Amino acid sequence: MYLLIIVIFVLGYSAIAFEHSLRIDKAAIALLTAVTLWTLLVLGIDTLIPSNEMEPHFIDENLMHHLGEIAGILFFLIGAMTLVEIVDAHGGFEVITAKIKTTKKVKLLWILSILTFFMSAALDNLTTSIIMAALLRKLLSDKKDLWLFAGMIIIAANAGGAWSPIGDVTTIMLWIGEQVTASNIVLKLFLPSLVCMLIPLALISSKLKGELAKVKVSHNLNKSITEKEKKIVMYIGIGALLFVPIFKSLTHLPPFMGILLGLSIVWITTEIMHRGKEEHIKREFSIVGVLRKIDTPSILFFLGILLAVSVLQVSGHLSDLASLLDAKIGNIWVINSLIGVFSSVVDNVPLVAGAIGMYDLNTYPQDHTFWELLAFCAGTGGSILIIGSAAGVAIMGTLKINFIWYVKNISLYAFIGYAAGILTFLLINTIF
Repeated sequence: MYLLIIVIFVLGYSAIAFEHSLRIDKAAIALLTAVTLWTLLVLGIDTLIPSNEMEPHFIDENLMHHLGEIAGILFFLIGAMTLVEIVDAHGGFEVITAKIKTTKKVKLLWILSILTFFMSAALDNLTTSIIMAALLRKLLSDKKDLWLFAGMIIIAANAGGAWSPIGDVTTIMLWIGEQVTASNIVLKLFLPSLVCMLIPLALISSKLKGELAKVKVSHNLNKSITEKEKKIVMYIGIGALLFVPIFKSLTHLPPFMGILLGLSIVWITTEIMHRGKEEHIKREFSIVGVLRKIDTPSILFFLGILLAVSVLQVSGHLSDLASLLDAKIGNIWVINSLIGVFSSVVDNVPLVAGAIGMYDLNTYPQDHTFWELLAFCAGTGGSILIIGSAAGVAIMGTLKINFIWYVKNISLYAFIGYAAGILTFLLINTIF
């Protein structure tokens, strides 16, 4: 059963990779893989879990535990996507796109990538990628350019999230667990993260030539939406997203609570704003209307892939992998580098959780090189594959990017940036 779970996971992952060839939606494959793996776990529980570790309702408790964590991510994703869509519905992003005057592809790519890098550190990589995906749809009409820009945005979002204590789920875990301090993670990882972004940015820029195709401009915005209303929704919507990390720091509640708070405020604001207007206008510019535009298949894909990975955690596959790395390799540089590569295949959260479980603060004290490198590798390694990070999955769903296209056109650049970031970190530690 142990090997069968690995085989089914690999088959499911392969089917997702070849979604377009099979002509079966990746969400359906992910859900089938998840349910199949949990079923196998139940059937083989006696051989997979030692009896002394077994408790009554072991499966139920573990399934609900992981489902609770996944639900937090999904509700955050739904809330963030809804906020971005409501701002977009009111033409709010036109206020931003109007400020971007350049028509040169390379210049625009650099502007958006650097903006993403710093936004991701202030917000987080998932929220930033959702916002940037909406901007890309407004700025680019050519599909090839759109996907190339999106690939670079994924790299920039993950690199930006790695050097901030609130930029990525894994850095948040290490920060809360006191493996790293906020000031130290910024100090030690900013330059490696910047290099991790700049190298792929320079390489991808070399593939871009000429000027932008005609920018998409919305001309069908209902005249009943005034300029004042457009700006109010934009400022409140973006403000709600920016407030999430502040809310988390103040209350210590999970991020999805902050996003739901922001969503409720925007919802009430738009209801009041449009309550005197005709029904079809209220429907088009209300949260209820916008919710119909949310990419539900991407939400279900996220649910399936995270549930599938959770089986590998419960069954001990990931902890066995961590133990194997420790026993066979032992070198913290190689171990963390491999964890980053593995995080492009499976979720980085259980990998980091496994590392935290294996090494306590007596082995590696706070702000040790091991924890710093783990934060960098787990945060940026997911860019190597499009489904290796929350930012990648969100953009994949929003812009319908093909998995194989990403492997052919972006993965190598992401890996080169990842390796360059590790070497930069090594160089800094050698010198200082």
